[in-house]
Amino acid sequence: MERMVSGVISWLMRIGESKPGSGQDPVDNLAMFIILICACIITGHQLKGFRWINEPIIAIFFGLGTGITLLVLTGGKSSKILVFDVELFFTYFLPPIIFNAGLQVKKDHFFKNLTNIMLFGAFGTLISFFITSFGSKLFFETLGIGNFELKDYLAIGAIFSATDSICTLQVLNQDELPLLYSLVFGEGVVNDATSVVLFNAIQKFDLSHINAMIVFKFIRHFFYLFTASTLLGVAIGLLSAYIIKKLNFGRDSAYHELALMILMAYLSYILAELFEFSGILTVFICGIVMSHYTLYNVNTLSRVTATHAFATMSVIAERFIYLYLGMDALDIEKWKAVSKSPGSSVGTSTMMLSLVMLGRASFVFPLSFLSNLLTKSERDKLSLKQQLAIFWSGLMRGAVPMALSYNQFGKSGDDNKQQANAIMITCTITVVMFSTVVFGSLTTYLIRLVLPPSDFENNTHSSEPRSPSSTTIDIQPFLSNYTIQDLEEDDRISSRNISRLVLFLSSPYNSVHYYWRKFDNAFMRRVFGGRGFTVHLTSSPEETLDHSLLV
Repeated sequence: MERMVSGVISWLMRIGESKPGSGQDPVDNLAMFIILICACIITGHQLKGFRWINEPIIAIFFGLGTGITLLVLTGGKSSKILVFDVELFFTYFLPPIIFNAGLQVKKDHFFKNLTNIMLFGAFGTLISFFITSFGSKLFFETLGIGNFELKDYLAIGAIFSATDSICTLQVLNQDELPLLYSLVFGEGVVNDATSVVLFNAIQKFDLSHINAMIVFKFIRHFFYLFTASTLLGVAIGLLSAYIIKKLNFGRDSAYHELALMILMAYLSYILAELFEFSGILTVFICGIVMSHYTLYNVNTLSRVTATHAFATMSVIAERFIYLYLGMDALDIEKWKAVSKSPGSSVGTSTMMLSLVMLGRASFVFPLSFLSNLLTKSERDKLSLKQQLAIFWSGLMRGAVPMALSYNQFGKSGDDNKQQANAIMITCTITVVMFSTVVFGSLTTYLIRLVLPPSDFENNTHSSEPRSPSSTTIDIQPFLSNYTIQDLEEDDRISSRNISRLVLFLSSPYNSVHYYWRKFDNAFMRRVFGGRGFTVHLTSSPEETLDHSLLV
């Protein structure tokens, strides 16, 4: 037993003393991360339902514990196993998380909430961006911290506008609060995409001399990236559906069509980055399109396997990211760089946390008021309790701000610039850690406080679209999976009801769904397949397996 313990200690010391990124002992480092991810998954399962802790916090604590252990064993020299690589994060770890989000989203509630999602996720992020940018500029210039340019302040606004709603989504239940869940979920994805698009646009423009033309070009470039990224995601998703539908890979092997799905999903992200679009938005839209068309063009075994495979990759990537955030918080080199001015570091972190909360409140409540004014149905309006839940869900900061901060401030320069950059990186670490651990641990309690079980039941019933015409016309959710027989039945029902003009004026959301479903069944599914529109001529040998074991 003593020999085993001494062997583990020597192994940890060897990991800690090796220089990250030097290529030394890659197997040791990888083995350590695999062990930690396994421990996070097991611990998260055992503590499931515990009010004050969730899986991201567990992963961060494991990262902190590992970092402290390495610091002790190496005499305070190192707490890191790997160097944070921005390209590694955006190229390999973020895509499976975002794609799985698009694949698993409940499309009916998501698209019913699309107006509010875009309102909070895009326009709200812009409000938070401006408040954070100019608030930080005022603070830094007043106290004389750093020697930042306007581009740096705008980058700070984009960095700290990116939210992380994972903690809140683990508390909310799609079945109990479907519309609130879809709003928080959708806003989080659009928010990340908006923040990254803003950050990339800032890097492209010379903002040293701002005039009306530069502002116009900046706004035009922003909307161009959003539109192009969305269209590229739709195109790749439809292309994958068409190829799999026409070639019918399932008659030979389920593995081929599953491999093609994975590769084309990743291709959407890579092409977006290649064309300098928003890879986050592209792969998310691609996931939604694939879940509606491609997923039903494969055989049953491939469909079940693909769903679980993408979810598994997402879980592993999330745990890896939070583990690293915990270890990186103890990077001794960064804290040594700011040790000369600890007051500036503490003040900067406190100021950024305050700006995060101020920026969040400055758009959640005003935009909720605007949304309620434009919503006729009382059941679909956002109550004050729901607004508080939305406000709280956007206070957490995660891996995207960390990656953007390293991209902007993890570069060399003169001594003054290096210290200012170190202050911003340690500030980002502090904000991410504090918001995830403190705000995240309070999430369950506060959500249950403002939305008790009785409200959950009420919101469950109110989440379905209701209108004067809904008693006679069975309007189903957007992008629902219907067959030709369902369409013919809907046509017979609609011929006996009120005029389409009255239907549109009384319930525009249901009307859009009705016309989309007609177009989807009449054209889109006939070309690209989907549930009820794809017939597998022959079954593969693998399909005869009992795939219920995978569920």
